[in-house]
Amino acid sequence: MNKVVLITGGAQGIGKAIALELAKNHYDIVINYLTSHEAAAKLKEEIINTYSVRCLTICADVSDVNQVDQMVSEIEEKLGGVDILVNNAAIDLSNLFHLKTSEEFKRTLDVNVVGAFNCAKRVYRHMLEKEYGRIINISSTNGINTYYPMCIDYDASKAALISLTHNLAFEFAPYVNVNCIAPGFIGTENELDGYDEEFLKEEVEKIMVNRYGDPKEVAYLVKFLISDEADFINNTVIRIDGGQKGSC
Repeated sequence: MNKVVLITGGAQGIGKAIALELAKNHYDIVINYLTSHEAAAKLKEEIINTYSVRCLTICADVSDVNQVDQMVSEIEEKLGGVDILVNNAAIDLSNLFHLKTSEEFKRTLDVNVVGAFNCAKRVYRHMLEKEYGRIINISSTNGINTYYPMCIDYDASKAALISLTHNLAFEFAPYVNVNCIAPGFIGTENELDGYDEEFLKEEVEKIMVNRYGDPKEVAYLVKFLISDEADFINNTVIRIDGGQKGSC
């Protein structure tokens, strides 16, 4: 029986790359999304037709504990439960600092941090019963040493996700490994959209390998961390940023 992976924010970008890579490697996939209905449906069709694994799409706002409970209950009913959770759902409401509002700040924390907490708390019961589980939190170098006041709320949320990783690893040991991935500049469509060539050139010059990352490269790291080969890796934060040169 294939292991079941729940990927929040899984319809596009890094989440989509993770879903495709894990489906390719014989995991059953649950794609959580909130607004990307068409993209989620298209990805589900691609996964089923190409890789012949089970795949569900579920619309749910991860910041709402009741919607998370309904989502995981549906997974338990149809697939037996969540063996691996990838907390990838995130929003970034970038704006000039003086135009930021507390409502925007709170919404960012609700999705990016509270959402990860809600999902982890709901799925870990099944994991403890099985005495097996993997949780991967997708943070960012913005939570470590990359600072943009325009996304101060996003940066704070990604730093909080790192702290959440450490506490969940402590709480869920020894059966559930909890790790965190901190991507740098990854060339998703959303990340590249709207930037001019000069800005992209300046950003690439801050990266030692002289290019931005591919979403597939994050997916490869997720694949490794949930594998048996990574069984002794727990409670850690792994940067995947091409050798980012300090604060960007």
